[in-house]
Amino acid sequence: MPRRCHFLGTGTRSGHKKTYRGRAKYLGGVGIKITSKTKRTFKPNLHKVRAMVDGAPTRVLASTKAIRMGLVVKPARRKYTYTRLQKAEASS
Repeated sequence: MPRRCHFLGTGTRSGHKKTYRGRAKYLGGVGIKITSKTKRTFKPNLHKVRAMVDGAPTRVLASTKAIRMGLVVKPARRKYTYTRLQKAEASS
């Protein structure tokens, strides 16, 4: 399964991690400077959820942003069918 949101399509992005040194000017220093920039990856916050996709409940990876936006429609927790007593009454 790819590390990608099923609804928004957000995936892994790359960027830089910056290292600073020095003391801030407002604290009496001469200011902070960047001493190095190294590559890093930003991964989306994905959750494996059961969602209704094309009318059927399936497990998909969804980002928390998609869940908060309401794009994930979860299936009903219980199947509403006849109970044993109702089936017996219907057959007789």
